[in-house]
Amino acid sequence: MAAALVSPAGLDFIHRHSPTPQKYLLETMGGGVALLDFDNDGLLDVFLVNGAELPSLRRDQPAYWNRLYRQKPNHTFVDVTERAGISQAGQRIYGMGVAAGDYDNDGYTDLYVTGYPRNQLFHNNGDGTFTDVTDRAGVAAAGWSASAGFFDFDNDGKLDLFVTRYLDWDLARTLTCGVGFAVYCNPDRFAPVSSILYRNLGDGRFRDVSQTSGIAAAKGKGLGVAFEDYDGDGFTDVFVANDQVPQLLFHNNRDGTFTECALDAGVALSDDGKTYAGMGADFGDYDNDGLPDLIVTNLATDVYALYHNEGRGLFRYTSLATGLGALSVRSSGWGVRWLDFDNDGWKDLFVAQSHVIDNIDRIDPSRRYKEPPALIRNAHGRFERAELPGALPVAGRGAAFGDLDNDGAMDVVMTALGERPLVFRGPPGKNHWLIVQLTGTRGNRDGYGAKVRVNGQYGYASAAGSYLSSSDKRLHFGLGEAREARVEVRWPGGRTQIVEHAAVDRVLAVKEP
Repeated sequence: MAAALVSPAGLDFIHRHSPTPQKYLLETMGGGVALLDFDNDGLLDVFLVNGAELPSLRRDQPAYWNRLYRQKPNHTFVDVTERAGISQAGQRIYGMGVAAGDYDNDGYTDLYVTGYPRNQLFHNNGDGTFTDVTDRAGVAAAGWSASAGFFDFDNDGKLDLFVTRYLDWDLARTLTCGVGFAVYCNPDRFAPVSSILYRNLGDGRFRDVSQTSGIAAAKGKGLGVAFEDYDGDGFTDVFVANDQVPQLLFHNNRDGTFTECALDAGVALSDDGKTYAGMGADFGDYDNDGLPDLIVTNLATDVYALYHNEGRGLFRYTSLATGLGALSVRSSGWGVRWLDFDNDGWKDLFVAQSHVIDNIDRIDPSRRYKEPPALIRNAHGRFERAELPGALPVAGRGAAFGDLDNDGAMDVVMTALGERPLVFRGPPGKNHWLIVQLTGTRGNRDGYGAKVRVNGQYGYASAAGSYLSSSDKRLHFGLGEAREARVEVRWPGGRTQIVEHAAVDRVLAVKEP
């Protein structure tokens, strides 16, 4: 099952987080990545979010640009940042995360980039270029934004936008933390803030409905975001990973409003009733019972939180019972995803890892700052460590997932503070696979929010999840020894489409009837 570390030619990005003696908290939190096919040539391209000089927030030097890399047919990459018209984007913005989605249903994937002190929306013009439409769209936000994601919360066929915000933090009133030596400040030194929900009006503009929807009523310290219809009522719900305050689960009331119910659902705290440093999050059905479960990464000495979906809107904490607790107790996790890396029909886990404090060993010698990422194999509902050849300790942060070379073996692009991205390619094996590419017609064109069942496995169409990152919107299924597949798609709105006897080991395009 080993995924190999590779260095694709042309992917020469270096993440500039600008560490300073002051230790601004921004320095240690960044680095999003998106896998998207921006030019519709059938190959995934890579967008990487960069930092800025501190404290000036200047980004006029090319070293601080966000970068867009187009994948060529030989699976090397070429930097098309300037050609795409985004080389000077994000001036005076410290970049954090990215979300990808076709918000205007024109067939081309757009990009939303988060940061401090504002965000940006880039419209894909369909000719290889992008236009900054932030002001017209009304989605600049304010403060320190982290993860974001496109989803259709009201099932009207237009992608809406959810943005997590981290802290009530400002460069102008920076705190100095540490005794004897400087450290990054604990988030408990700062007040919580609310996330933002933008409703797509369909004319290129969005409306901030955070207040009227109930999203603004629950403040937190939001980092990761993941979407799912966890209770099967046909409407997308939202989970927000929070740092050292209770996690948030927004249940979609199907009338344009949400109710925060994490405590009642059993996903607000650890099994001993404590808060933890939630960072990355992802939904996935790890035991193939047809119900989406939830993983949340956090810091060392706490274990990664695994919540099993019991049905009826309730979850049960299963980190210890599944073996995940023992595997993660000494690690700190960020980007994370459920994916079947060996195509055996069971979803595995990949986790980008590193502590948040770069001198943590001076505080606690038993902890490590840099860590190798983790590949964790799902052995029919129990977890065990898998091999990741060449994976060295880095300050891992964002991670995006998809099949870069369309060979059915899933790949990972992971960011690291101050370094090049790490690319792990999954080697093709003997097991069969299927990738489902959805195109909505009555619903949103990306098919986000569709439920897909393949040979008894469950998947949910979303590019969000992980940490600060956006993954391939196509759905991947490992099929083991199966030589054909039965594919059932329930589109947003409830329409069901079935493909019988589908051939395997290919990308299957399914268009909404």
